[in-house]
Amino acid sequence: MRVVSGIQPTGNLHLGNYLGAIRNWAAMQDAMDEGSEALFFLADLHAISQPHDPAGLKAATLEMTAALVACGIDPDRSVLFNQAQVPQHAELQWLLNGTARMGWLNRMTQWKDKAGKNREGQSVALFTYPVLQAADVLLYQATHVPVGEDQKQHLELARDIAQKFNNDFASEDAPVFTLPDPIIPAEAARIMSLRDGSAKMSKSDPSDMSRINLSDDADTMAQKIKKAKTDPEPLPSEEAGLADRPEARNLVGIYAALSGEPVAAVLAQYGGQGFGGFKPALADLLVAALGPIRDRFVALKDDSEALDAILARGAAKARERGTPTLNAAYQALGLVRHQ
Repeated sequence: MRVVSGIQPTGNLHLGNYLGAIRNWAAMQDAMDEGSEALFFLADLHAISQPHDPAGLKAATLEMTAALVACGIDPDRSVLFNQAQVPQHAELQWLLNGTARMGWLNRMTQWKDKAGKNREGQSVALFTYPVLQAADVLLYQATHVPVGEDQKQHLELARDIAQKFNNDFASEDAPVFTLPDPIIPAEAARIMSLRDGSAKMSKSDPSDMSRINLSDDADTMAQKIKKAKTDPEPLPSEEAGLADRPEARNLVGIYAALSGEPVAAVLAQYGGQGFGGFKPALADLLVAALGPIRDRFVALKDDSEALDAILARGAAKARERGTPTLNAAYQALGLVRHQ
């Protein structure tokens, strides 16, 4: 089993990033059998598909590395690296561009969402972004890729590209690429803004009170929970009672995700109580869960020398693992290159 997954280095990580993806990565790493492997990467090549600040991208890449290590990703047990140090990603994307089809990419939901009405003004990189995503996982013969609902389509495209490449350029007995299967977390936490229960928690929200940052200290976390938007009604005793109460549903969902309990169990304990009693309990749970992560993150995030070393070691391992697949792809296409 080989698991591969990436995350864009956005900087300013928050509770939504942790509960939605990073925590699951650490759990997968810890559950790996002997002989299995996980590769986790910072998708800095993807970041340049849209306008960006070069200095900010470099800083965010190191900050994200610190956050991943603080959240439990062990560079000695997983391969942790950034794309830009592994040129095989970009090379394989170009080779796969010959197999991918314009019609496939035109149907990608994220392309439509990000391009909006100004498709002609978007970069080619944004349009071919899913081909690079395919290269990211096919390069390493990934058997499994963790995906949320918004990424299912991208993995399906990677499988389509791999299947067509194998059919066109390889024999059935010796395919060039493994077709990866999705890992869909049973309960992928979807964490919403503390100021608006209908919007996702986001670093781009102008209000810092809308999110719990991994860098927040205990007092700041507690204050943000205390001031989180709610409604005047007490918590319901059953989950159905949260249907039209987005802020209440969000806070109960955060409690459930942090405690590992189902929402029904949280409501069985706190149903009938007002937020004056529930919020302090949530704040205590949040501080207990994120406090050690925050301390480790703060200690690491400014140690650029240590973070650079982690990424360099991981990139060397990634290049070693990806080279055989890239060589096989060149050979299958009839391309002559020095190895």
